[in-house]
Amino acid sequence: MLHLNIFLSTLAVVSSFTHQPPTSTILCRSSALPSYRQNLSTLHAAKRRGGAMARRKNQSIQSEDDITSSDDSSSDNKGFGQMTEDDDSTISKSDSIYSMPPLYDLAFGYRNYDEEVDFLLDAHDKYAKHSSTKEPLRILELAAGPARHSLSALSEHLSSEVDSVVALDRSQEMVDYGVENADYELGVPGGRRDDFVYVNGDMRSVGDSTNTSFDTAWLLLGSASHLLTNNDVIACLSSVNSVLKSGGTVVIELPHPRETFSMGECTRNGWTVPLVEDDMDGDGEEKEYGELNIVWGEEGDDFDPVLQIRHFTVGLELTVNNIEDIPKDEATSPLFLQMSKEGKTKVKEIVPMRLFTLQEIDALARCAGFELIAKYGALAEDVSIEDEDGAFRMVCVLT
Repeated sequence: MLHLNIFLSTLAVVSSFTHQPPTSTILCRSSALPSYRQNLSTLHAAKRRGGAMARRKNQSIQSEDDITSSDDSSSDNKGFGQMTEDDDSTISKSDSIYSMPPLYDLAFGYRNYDEEVDFLLDAHDKYAKHSSTKEPLRILELAAGPARHSLSALSEHLSSEVDSVVALDRSQEMVDYGVENADYELGVPGGRRDDFVYVNGDMRSVGDSTNTSFDTAWLLLGSASHLLTNNDVIACLSSVNSVLKSGGTVVIELPHPRETFSMGECTRNGWTVPLVEDDMDGDGEEKEYGELNIVWGEEGDDFDPVLQIRHFTVGLELTVNNIEDIPKDEATSPLFLQMSKEGKTKVKEIVPMRLFTLQEIDALARCAGFELIAKYGALAEDVSIEDEDGAFRMVCVLT
């Protein structure tokens, strides 16, 4: 099925509690495509870069009633599995939020994937226990979503540096979407497209989905927060260890622990993605045709300080200014076709996510046979995890 396709490039990276950039800094464009896909309705994240990264809370972008739930009554049962009395192991991931890959992709289009991949490759080069001969890397990306880091590694780095990438996600919708992204970004078979494989699988049992051995593994965008128990984390890391080459590295990116201990009470976090057309108006100004509003955490979200689990309210709402501008044909994205007569597509979910400390990651890594060898405050070499102004993430390098 054809879908809304997102083309991403360089943006400022500024975050608060989980993934968020500063409000209203993302610009997305409609864009023409090569002939074989030019009938798709597309969005394009414009090139925009800012200064130093910083931690900051974002202001509320809409009232509580602006994003309505797709199924509030069943939201606690969403995810990879449910926690039962007999099983303390579960991964939480919303069915609805993650089954709308184009919106998720667009919401996090502020990430500078190329620079982040440069950091990830440099970290491996710095901390891996290399053999005498350095060979091209085989990379594993867990909970890869739209697979933007995977695709950047292949499209921006020669085969002499990056041999191949396997992406893994449990959402089949994300897998399908990532494969279409790869088809577009990496070209036809016979080139770099042959070096990318996307598998549907559970990050607690990677060996069930691939028999490849890897040099480095990435678990980014806070996806480890979906591992709600120690059993889940150890199972995931042990599984990765079983497919990692001797001396390989693992990089995990999570929210900074400072946010956990300074939270006090749950607050609202949100940002807005304006959508603009490529063509300018008569005055040479960009023409906005809609926007995507994102809420990632709401006032009153339940936080369990014993289990360190926050039940995040996550809402995505795509709005177009004039519903009549959307073509009604078989190539049009279902996200547009299912819009209300007011020109809106929206979903809201409650997503349980665990908050981690550095010492927890250290201890859990040891249980799985790893050692925490380095930590950063962002996916950037020059941001210390102890930097009160610059550190907004907890990036752990394991060997």
